Amino acid sequence: MARLAQTAGLTDIQQEILSTVRDFVDKEIIPVATELEHRDEYPQQIVDGLRELGLFGLMIPEEYGGLGESLLTYALCVEEIARGWMSVSGIINTHFIVAYMLKQHGTQEQKDHFLPRMAAGDIRGAFSMSEPALGSDVSAITSKAVRDGEEYVLNGQKMWLTNGGTSSLVAVLVRSDEGHSPEEAAAKPHKSMTTFLIEKEPGFGEVRPGLTIPGKIDKMGYKGVDTTELIMDGLRLPADRVLGGVTGRGFYQMMDGVEVGRVNVAARGCGVAQRAFELGVRYAQQRHTFGKPIAQHQAIQFKLAEMATKVEAAHAMMVNAARKKDSGERNDLEAGMAKYLASEYCKEVVEDAFRIHGGYGFSKEYEIERLYREAPMLLIGEGTAEIQKMIIGRRLLEEYRFQG
Repeated sequence: MARLAQTAGLTDIQQEILSTVRDFVDKEIIPVATELEHRDEYPQQIVDGLRELGLFGLMIPEEYGGLGESLLTYALCVEEIARGWMSVSGIINTHFIVAYMLKQHGTQEQKDHFLPRMAAGDIRGAFSMSEPALGSDVSAITSKAVRDGEEYVLNGQKMWLTNGGTSSLVAVLVRSDEGHSPEEAAAKPHKSMTTFLIEKEPGFGEVRPGLTIPGKIDKMGYKGVDTTELIMDGLRLPADRVLGGVTGRGFYQMMDGVEVGRVNVAARGCGVAQRAFELGVRYAQQRHTFGKPIAQHQAIQFKLAEMATKVEAAHAMMVNAARKKDSGERNDLEAGMAKYLASEYCKEVVEDAFRIHGGYGFSKEYEIERLYREAPMLLIGEGTAEIQKMIIGRRLLEEYRFQG
């Protein structure tokens, strides 16, 4: 049989892109991923290779120097990269979301200024909604922008920026009550939010006047990629760095970006689960107990059957969500389902592969140990399972509204 998670109906170009990425993952990522992850080392050589392949501009239109590919192509590439090392897919993801938001919502001047350099990988993107006391309640954002002549002054603290240090462009969601009374802003907080585009120097410390990236957050997994805070203290930005040129639209712009980001997280879950299955099925044929490979024991065969079925199901839902978005249709229901299912199944498949490895799975010499620490991040990124279920439930009630 063919390997798991095949996708029907791909063009020759899509198949060629995926084959190239798969070869890169097998040769350049998998052999070094565990060593780099244990050192929490940024994978600069891998990132340079992805840049040469053109992946930073995969979905950016050709008129801006990108490849102009679909969300499906991008998601399938992410699936392959996450199969090698999930942290690398995170480096690509935030860049992709910012580029997507610029393409969909930016002014022409903003597109002309940023997108060609983003396609080339000269500018790398990060985005931020979360804050230290925020959690999933985006309406509770306290970071604020105040108009001062032709500029805005931004103050506040943001949290959980992937690529916060290595990026040179950050899309930040803050509160801006311009044009709203305090009563209106309190009643409809989502209409009082604006996305700003902040250019900065890569690195840590004060990266531009009024903007500080304190340092990397030490994490259980998802290492290599830098995850940071961002502190704005009197940060001044010109008015033309409001995404789209109009205040009050930031929440909807960010949600559009997160919607495609959820397809990305689903793809990452699929990739990690695929790798866990590969490791589990291989080890089950190498390890002998009671005179035969453990793969010949019915209990292990049942596990492998369940793991493979979950990999296939998650992949199918991810592909469906991507194709729905590519068709121009609303896909928040499909993206929520795909993200929810893929992240949960990923956790379960990784755990089953861990169990198959027995005591060796607890050893840092085995790759499954790294995957076991990485999988939990997918349960949280781009919205928790509970948030996904809220989105799914509301959309189902819209579609199946009872007319009594």
